[in-house]
Amino acid sequence: MSSFTRRTFLSASAGGLAASALAMRSVHAAPSAVAGPTVEDAFALRKAGKKIPVVFDTDIGGDIDDTWALLMLLNSPELDVKLVVSDYKNGTYRAKVLAKMLEVCGRTDIPVGIGLDKGDRGEDQADWVADYDLGKYPGRVYEDGADAIIQTIRQSKDPVTLIAVGPVPNLPEVLRRAPDVAEKARFVGMHGSVRKGYGGSEEISAEWNVRADPAALRAVFKARWEKTVTPLDTCGIVHLAGPRYARIHGCQTPGAKALMENYRVWTEAQEKRGNKMPDPAQRSSTLFDTVAAYLGYSEDLLEMETIKLVVTDNGFTRIDDGGSPVRCAMAWKDLDAFEEHLTERIVRSG
Repeated sequence: MSSFTRRTFLSASAGGLAASALAMRSVHAAPSAVAGPTVEDAFALRKAGKKIPVVFDTDIGGDIDDTWALLMLLNSPELDVKLVVSDYKNGTYRAKVLAKMLEVCGRTDIPVGIGLDKGDRGEDQADWVADYDLGKYPGRVYEDGADAIIQTIRQSKDPVTLIAVGPVPNLPEVLRRAPDVAEKARFVGMHGSVRKGYGGSEEISAEWNVRADPAALRAVFKARWEKTVTPLDTCGIVHLAGPRYARIHGCQTPGAKALMENYRVWTEAQEKRGNKMPDPAQRSSTLFDTVAAYLGYSEDLLEMETIKLVVTDNGFTRIDDGGSPVRCAMAWKDLDAFEEHLTERIVRSG
């Protein structure tokens, strides 16, 4: 993995490391068959008293929900976050948000990878990292985030859960360079709209993470790893308000305070463009990505359904018999219980 630590950039590494000990499934399986670990394999680690290795691929710094999801991952004892990687445009800016959050939370043991696009144009959380020097991050920063994903998956002795909560241009490149990662990882994403759209609408939507790069998600869906997503059907109706939100707003842990700082900065940036936003002292915005974080370690509160999906050029995920089988979180068993669980995770001392 190419990297720089503190102020020193290191050149890109050329070679791959040894493959993990995870046994490959038959190479003669049908193209749509899962070649790698399943949710059962991942959750079996918990039953064995082990943590689930996670790689987090994110367009953090755009919508605020990525920052909520990051803190949720860091505060989840079931997970071992091995790597966080910026994705989809302005990768250096997004890496700054990741690195500063990790530093604030005391988790500089986690490396940061920069996505394919190395741009540094600030988006809605730019004020929070205006003076942040990525070269001074105490942990490792990998200039080639795609290679960092490949090597992290290959090195892991246990099945890796790759959680992606944005458009995913990094991932087709990962699969192009190293098709074997599909035999050593499972994919969990916040993508699509299957039977419901934004805000619980009965009309499906071209969900942003798909619409921004349909070809990238299509490549992810065609890969032979197990695919699990929370579409808008479930993630598009998650909000916090009232006493639960008040607990988070008043929480004094470094992570929760940084989250609220980012939320205020993000809200101000949105309002400057004329967008009407929730009052950050009273309630959250829609917390789409937190559901993908939850799926990394549990499905207890969700109704799961395997559905064959195709990704259209205009960003829809449509049900089609010729599509790829995707495990979809289609309904809540208990949304209230999830929102309570989310609150507890955010206020927890990581």
